[in-house]
Amino acid sequence: MKLGTQNQPFFPEKIGEKFRVIKEMGFDGFEIDGKLLVDNLDEVKRAVEETGLPVASACGGYDGWIGDFNEEKRLNGLNEIKEILKALQQVGGKGIVVPAAWGQFSYRLPPLEPPRDEEGDRDAINRSLAFLNEAAEETGTVIYLEPLNRYEDHMINTVADARRYVESNGFERIQVIADFYHMNIEEDDMAETLHANRDVIGHIHLADNQRFQPGSGSLDFKRLFEGLKKDGYSGYLTLECRVKGENLEEQYRESAEFLRKALA
Repeated sequence: MKLGTQNQPFFPEKIGEKFRVIKEMGFDGFEIDGKLLVDNLDEVKRAVEETGLPVASACGGYDGWIGDFNEEKRLNGLNEIKEILKALQQVGGKGIVVPAAWGQFSYRLPPLEPPRDEEGDRDAINRSLAFLNEAAEETGTVIYLEPLNRYEDHMINTVADARRYVESNGFERIQVIADFYHMNIEEDDMAETLHANRDVIGHIHLADNQRFQPGSGSLDFKRLFEGLKKDGYSGYLTLECRVKGENLEEQYRESAEFLRKALA
């Protein structure tokens, strides 16, 4: 298993320096914002060549969800994701993390009545995934379909929810991403969920139970990592978390070391 990171506010702003710091901190790969990649493709290429730090994946950087209520925004998002996939292909990145939506609607928060029924939700997501499955096939990349917790999205909340979209359509270029923070809210047993879905999980996001850096909360990372090892997971474990503490960069370094010990 490889340890990756998303961007953090305390990383340098310049791309080359950002890659050097991430490499120096001991990370194996960088999960880049899709817009940052597309808008600075040549600079990212140089940073990869100079540091040897790979772009592992992309997350975000497009405007419009695959399950967007607004059809124009949905189509715009799909086209922007396709461009990100083309850029990933050029830097050796494997795939992009894609949720159904974020912040559009939740059954747990007002107004409680969605503007579209469940059949409409499924149709929009199925059509979007069919488009992205083809785009990923063309670029040799992967779509990582992400379940979000019930307070952030109403359409795909569990790993099983995401799995059904993949299996029912036979999508060959779509895998599921397991996010420890969302799983902590939605799954009855995180270890069992990881094991039961080991054949479709292609990527993992890490945060502790309260969404801060691993090691600052109550999740048993060593137990979860042991299960992943037994199941032969060899992909990235990418930090997607907030950071708390007096010195944020130092706390982040300590979290990375905590994870490396849990992996040992």
